[in-house]
Amino acid sequence: MKCYETERLSLRTITIPDIKNLQAFLVRNRTFLGPWEPLRDDTYYSEEAILQRIEQEILLDSQEKQLSLYLTRKGEERIIGNITLSNIVRGPFLFCFLGYKMDEEATGHGYMTEAVAKVVEIAFNDIRLHRIEANIMPRNKRSIQVVKKNGFFYEGVSKNYLKINGKWEDHAHYVLLNEELE
Repeated sequence: MKCYETERLSLRTITIPDIKNLQAFLVRNRTFLGPWEPLRDDTYYSEEAILQRIEQEILLDSQEKQLSLYLTRKGEERIIGNITLSNIVRGPFLFCFLGYKMDEEATGHGYMTEAVAKVVEIAFNDIRLHRIEANIMPRNKRSIQVVKKNGFFYEGVSKNYLKINGKWEDHAHYVLLNEELE
């Protein structure tokens, strides 16, 4: 298990004993996160599906293809967010995609901005990536502020990029480069 800390948060990889905690986070935020995610049926929230998700995350982490970290406030067990570096590609690319989600009750406190800063540090210093890409629906102003506060720059819009909540959505493309590798 990988663990990291920020001033107020603990960020760690998930383990199978976390299944109930992860399920509670997902169920609790189903309506809140719905407008920003693909359509999810009831099976997505089942213990069986969550166990498969945890097993897949453990596998991808062991293959160094993904780093998915779950956020808790220091000293607490309740999951309040998730941040993932996915599709980690080595070779001449040295890049990944950044994705994250926050518990509704934990929004507006700067937690995700703090977590993204830590994950950028991990991506650039530990994993030694050159480029992190974040794709965000233009109407998701809070999410755009998170990446901007962390130094990401706007590269353009990808039309009909992802099917979110049953509808093809444009996504603004934000990037952060590891200047030490330039």
